[in-house]
Amino acid sequence: MSHDTIGAPPHHGTQADHAHPGQVEVRRPWTVLALMLMAQLMVILDVSVVNVALPSIGKDLAFSSGDYQWVVSAYVLLSGGLLLLGGRLADLFDRRTMFLTGLGVFTAASLVSATASSAATLIISRGAQGAGAAMLTPAALSIIITTYAGRQRATALAIWGTVGSMGIAAGVLLGGLLTSALGWRSIFFVNVPIGIVAAFLSLRSVARSHGAGRARSLDLPGAAALVAGLLGLVYAIENAGTHGWASTQTLTGAAAAAVLLSAFALVERRVPAPLVPPTTWRIRSLVSASTVMAVITGAIVGAIFISSLFLQQVLGSSAVVTGLQFLPLAAAITAGAAIASKVIGHVGPKRLMIGGLLVVASGAAYLASMDSDPSYWADVLPGFIVLGLGTGPMFVAISIAAMTGIDHERSGLASGVMMTGHEVGAALGVATLTAIAGDLTTRAGLVHAYPQVFTAVAAAMVALAAFTLVAVPRGGAGAVGQGHAHGMH
Repeated sequence: MSHDTIGAPPHHGTQADHAHPGQVEVRRPWTVLALMLMAQLMVILDVSVVNVALPSIGKDLAFSSGDYQWVVSAYVLLSGGLLLLGGRLADLFDRRTMFLTGLGVFTAASLVSATASSAATLIISRGAQGAGAAMLTPAALSIIITTYAGRQRATALAIWGTVGSMGIAAGVLLGGLLTSALGWRSIFFVNVPIGIVAAFLSLRSVARSHGAGRARSLDLPGAAALVAGLLGLVYAIENAGTHGWASTQTLTGAAAAAVLLSAFALVERRVPAPLVPPTTWRIRSLVSASTVMAVITGAIVGAIFISSLFLQQVLGSSAVVTGLQFLPLAAAITAGAAIASKVIGHVGPKRLMIGGLLVVASGAAYLASMDSDPSYWADVLPGFIVLGLGTGPMFVAISIAAMTGIDHERSGLASGVMMTGHEVGAALGVATLTAIAGDLTTRAGLVHAYPQVFTAVAAAMVALAAFTLVAVPRGGAGAVGQGHAHGMH
């Protein structure tokens, strides 16, 4: 295994890889990609793997109503809130060391989650899982980008995007199967041997990256203000659903979030080494694609969260049946991503994103139209399939569009910005759609809530398509897209 690209000087786009038509392109073994995907799949699955298991966990650990959402939110908030710091760490220090550190924290926290005896312990350990993921993800993507070049890099990014898109739905299926067969604790135990194997193989296959020779200063106050502000924001949104938008709890959380997020912005302008250098916000492709990532992920993760409760409490499905009922959604996402891999070189990421959003809106509108006596086959399944066909291309196109033109030294930060949109979007999506839904504890409440939730999702997707049309640039992604289209063959 040759590692001479890891930690190499900045690579300025894929066009350079094809500068000499007669030159043989250097190819790297796929071992490193496989290891990075093995670890990242655990991270993505844990966004949604708990959804189907929540009724069993709640009964076993005597959950209050608020505990259910925080088991999901603690994970995605800590992951999303610390991803920018994780990206900075991946750029400043050895990428392999940061990857292994994040993997170790994630694996240890998974063990604590599996053995938790109270709601508080589980929520705290889920937050620790998120912190580990925040170190793991940017380092893993940075390792991929600096290991591969040209068509291989485009293919690797496409596979990364596909895993990201199907992992959310696949997590619901895996959660249902494991919960029914082995109990809810198994959904966390399964991470332990996978994490150990991934760490061992990475030590043998991934080389250390060379230091960049920069001052190793970290914006820890900025990271703390960002995480605390996001926690306050989700607290406010979640309380709005139970206590009302004008309640003391909601207003207090909103005020705290405003103060803390403002403090984050102030800190970023004053510290010598900000978490996000000001120039980053001028990379239009990265910022706009990350915004799209936040909203689409929030919609899909929130929809899966609501749907998993709907299938069990309204349609009477067991945990394993609920998991199987999400299989067509996962298959449709995979099919959508496969279609995207063939056409993105011809239509470009921007058009693919707009088309995908409008397809998702159509699927959501179908789910919003169900009556008070719904069935899975007639009312849910067709909507799931359309939803998946629109979602699959989104993650492929976003991953390619966001990372286009990012050099090696900033790849960790850029991936942190993009995946922050993914994780924070998931937390805000679950909180917002739950607030819109209202009562999720009864069958009548869910029957009433389901059309409302998907009407909101459809409207949000149409608005996001308009935003994409205006905000996401067309230039710069063509070469990557073309390379990707060829690289998938």
